[in-house]
Amino acid sequence: MTAWHRHEGELRAWVRGRMGNAPDTEDMVQELFLKALRQDKKFCEISNARAWLFEVARNALADRLRLKKEQVELPDDLVSEANELAAVDSLAVCLPRALAELSEEDREVITLCDLEGLNQEDYARIKGISLPGAKSRVQRARKRLREHLTQACQVRFDEAGKVCCFVPRAPQA
Repeated sequence: MTAWHRHEGELRAWVRGRMGNAPDTEDMVQELFLKALRQDKKFCEISNARAWLFEVARNALADRLRLKKEQVELPDDLVSEANELAAVDSLAVCLPRALAELSEEDREVITLCDLEGLNQEDYARIKGISLPGAKSRVQRARKRLREHLTQACQVRFDEAGKVCCFVPRAPQA
């Protein structure tokens, strides 16, 4: 008890500086006191009780911080959307029909560059047009597809410009 009383104030101040609040500090100091008591006679045989107390305090603090890091408090009103697809992902069901309703040139450039991954430089070479011409063609086709999807599938956007909802269309028979 003599060693504990001699170092308790300094230990409490050190823990408070790292814990940030009084209740957590008191809990930690109590845990440290119990650990010292559990040592029974071994604690009396420790040559440097102060060093032992601070080492145990550092380890206990590290354990507590590690546990706190792994546990994140979530708000009570958090809604689980794990099974819901983002609206833009489910909009893909409208794509085949909308794509089929575009001009052949628009359908081809979107299919090759956006769906099949052909880069615009290769598309320009295949079509015998300049790279700026290919880029313009891709951009115009994307714009027309967006406009067509917006109208045909009644796509609406949120304040951030992201797809929020739409009305799916059945595929053509």
